[in-house]
Amino acid sequence: MSKRDYYEVLGCARTASEGELKSAFRKLAMKYHPDRNRDDADAEHKFKEVNEAYEALRDPQKRAAYDQFGHAAFDGAGGQGFGQDFASSMSSIFDDLFGDFMGGGGRGRGRGGRQRGADLRYNMDITLEDAFSGKAAEIHIPTSVACETCSGSGAKPGTTPVTCGTCGGAGRIRASQGFFAIERTCASCQGRGEVIEDPCVDCNGAGRVTKERHLSITIPPGVEDGTRIRLAGEGETGLHAGPPGDLYIFLSVKPHEIFQRDGADLFCRVPISFTTAALGGDIEVPTLEGGRSKVKVPAGTQTGKQFRLRSKGMPVLRSQQFGDLYIQATVETPVNLNRRQRELLEEFEAVSSEKTHPESHGFFAKVKEFWEDLSG
Repeated sequence: MSKRDYYEVLGCARTASEGELKSAFRKLAMKYHPDRNRDDADAEHKFKEVNEAYEALRDPQKRAAYDQFGHAAFDGAGGQGFGQDFASSMSSIFDDLFGDFMGGGGRGRGRGGRQRGADLRYNMDITLEDAFSGKAAEIHIPTSVACETCSGSGAKPGTTPVTCGTCGGAGRIRASQGFFAIERTCASCQGRGEVIEDPCVDCNGAGRVTKERHLSITIPPGVEDGTRIRLAGEGETGLHAGPPGDLYIFLSVKPHEIFQRDGADLFCRVPISFTTAALGGDIEVPTLEGGRSKVKVPAGTQTGKQFRLRSKGMPVLRSQQFGDLYIQATVETPVNLNRRQRELLEEFEAVSSEKTHPESHGFFAKVKEFWEDLSG
């Protein structure tokens, strides 16, 4: 019986990418897997056929040979070698594709079962002044650190771990299932390849204990809300003397009573008196570093007018530049008038004209025309 075309077996075009071949193989392997089709001999045949096709096409050199010569590329000595290596190659294929599903839970472990420690997150609130000037701070973090008693080995001082008798120190066990082999993490040593017969009493063989660490950190000027600072190697210590993870500090900038921030620019809402807005004058406004700046208010200033103070905003992170400070004027209407103040304002209103209130006169003139158009 002649063999089917490998691309036809996988349901892929000859131009299929490596990822497309891999995806097709995974779906078909799951579909025809013997464990799911125990009483179906045809499914086992198809499963072998799919495996053979993918083994040939996953390797660029084998694929190139197949594209040129077809199945003849694997006849004779080449075909014999292919068949002899089939079981071992299937182990590699399944470990690559199915991971933990096929017992690859030991992946990611270092030699001897060493595992990288987990990354840690620390949330820190700072003021806008801290974000402006930068800050040196000390934080306290409960985390796992290497056990000092056993130096992270997990074994009682004076003793050493022994080679695992189940896996012979490999950390993994290979088992043949039908026509292919599967490697699984050794259950006896959990992939370490060693067994601790006399564990450390302080860490119970884990090689690490929980302690509160004190770390000094530096917050640079110009950080924004949500900025993340990474401290490499300051995370949780890994199992069995594994390398530590990292510590990530997430900054949250508290709202300010006076200033609002937009990137590197600052905004400050400043109320000005009715007379200052009308007659003009000078006002003093604060800056975030604690200084003062004089702003000249021209006569006739309206609410919403902005005055720009260059380079009085926030520093730009890791640069020598600064944003700007924008003063937003808000004209304050007088309240709690005494009798004399009311009389003066009434006199002012009596002599007011279109020139003194151009916006209101223009608006109501348009409203009048609008009403007339509706009634007409």
